[in-house]
Parts: sequence; C-alpha cells; structure tokens
Amino acid sequence: MFKLDNTRQIFGEALAEYGVKNKKVVVVTADVSSSVMTTFFAQKNPERFFNVGIAEAGMVDTAVGFALSGFIPFANTFAALLLRATEQIRTCVAYANTNVKIVGSFAGLSDAKDGATHHSIMDLAVFRAMPNMTVIVPSDSIEARKMIPLMAELEGPAYIRISRAEMPIIFDESHKVEIGKGITVRDGNDVSIIANGHLLSRALEAADKLSSQGIKARVVNMHTIKPLDMPLLRKCAQETGAIVTAEEHSIIGGLGSAVAETIADENPVPVKRVGVADKFTESSKELDPLLDKYGMAVDDIVKAAQQAVKQK
Repeated sequence: MFKLDNTRQIFGEALAEYGVKNKKVVVVTADVSSSVMTTFFAQKNPERFFNVGIAEAGMVDTAVGFALSGFIPFANTFAALLLRATEQIRTCVAYANTNVKIVGSFAGLSDAKDGATHHSIMDLAVFRAMPNMTVIVPSDSIEARKMIPLMAELEGPAYIRISRAEMPIIFDESHKVEIGKGITVRDGNDVSIIANGHLLSRALEAADKLSSQGIKARVVNMHTIKPLDMPLLRKCAQETGAIVTAEEHSIIGGLGSAVAETIADENPVPVKRVGVADKFTESSKELDPLLDKYGMAVDDIVKAAQQAVKQK
C-alpha cells in the first residue's frame, strides 16, 4: 500500500514558495482560495494575490490582463467550475496564445461528496481540444509540486488538474519530470498500462495482480496528455502489442482518446480504456468507492489488460 499525501495543500504551499522566488508570478482565484489552498500564496505574496469573487470568466480575463502586462498568472478554481469560463479560455487564452496557467482543483471525482455538478469528468476533453493548450495531470504530490516551475517557465497556455482527495505517494525527491515526456514506472512486455493521476497507483497494483497470473505489465506515467509523448507511446505499442489506459475522467476525450487516436494512426494494436463511461456520477463520502463504482477499480484495470492481451 502507498502512503497518502494532501496534494492540494502541497501544491498551494509550493506555489507560494515559488512566488517568493519569481516576482512575476501572480495568483488569481474565484472566491475559493481557502479550498484550493491559494491562501498560502496570499500570505507570502499579498501584493500579487487577487480574489475576483464568484466570477470564473472574470478570473480568466483578469489573468489574461496580467499576462499581457508581463506577469505569469496562475488562475485557480474548481475544475468543474472552469467550464463557466470556457469561452474566455478558448478565445482570450488559447486562441490568443496568452501566457496563462490554469489550475483546476477538486479535479476528477475528488470532490466526492458534492456530486455530479462538482465532478470534473470532461475538463481534459475540453482543454485538450483547444489549440496551443498544454494539459497536465500529475500522479502524486511530488510531481504536482515539481510541475509549478516547469509550467511557469513554459511559454503559452497550460492547464493542470489538482485533486481534492489525498493521493498515494509514488515518487521520491529524486523524481524528474519534463512536460511532454512520459515515464516508464515498471517494465513488462505483455501489455502497457498507461495511466495518470489517482489511477497510476491503481495501475501499479493491477500490474502486481497480473504478474501473479503470468502477465508482465509495463506501467507508464503519462502525466502530460498534450503534448502526448509519441515516441514512448509508439515504443509501448511495438514492444508490448497491447495497451490499457486508466484515468479519472470520461473515457471520451481524455487520456484514453488521445492514446487510441495516436495508436490508430501510428501502430494499431488492441487498446482498452478504463475510466468513467458515458454517464454522470453521484455523491459519496470518499473518492475510492466512487472510483470502484464507476469502472476504475484495480480489478477493472486487470480485466482490461487481460482482454487486451487476448486480442493481440
């Protein structure tokens, strides 16, 4: 079993510390600073923290103004509520190729108790479809923290999703991340399980179960959905001949779609997608039961891998 960590708190603290070092960083939020942990930034950098109230579209436009003035704005609110600002993000950020960093907190099903209206199962599909937009899904708190300077130094729009729920700690301080470069966490030659976010730890557990059945699963941490690591994906298809994707998102438009589209064009092999089927979810006190109920259990990944191997 993995130890757990409060990813949103660590991200908030790290953003505040980075803001001390980089005076160009500003944070804009939409009246949820105590929830998304931008209060840490406000305490350390009060002159560069701005709360626009419950106005997500205004938050994005304010961030655009800062970017055009030479600052590096991080616009932070709930991932599900960012859909209210889709027009501003599309036109003023993506189309204009503005240097705005968007943080979708309480992402996926992690805001479990608040139900379907607060579950973000389509954010990756929306942002991935926008030209110029980089899309990042860190798989633990260490990876989330290390993405902050990389995002800040990246020229152009970027989106990162942060979980409300505690996440398993997978990596240590030696972990190196690079935007657009996936990481092989475990090797194997029978099937590749490509995962990110909460599902990476479950993919590793699934690989253990598959190993006991004689199936050697390769596990890849694909923390960047766009740009996708095409060379690594081709290598997985060529060397294992079967692929499973696992994500805390709809199977439509996110990691699964990105991988399936690429494989269909480049090197067709069986691809099975693990994620939320084409449906809305419901409330729960905890995240894990929701993941299990909506098709993202460890055994769901195992079953998908078994099916993919049989279709080789």
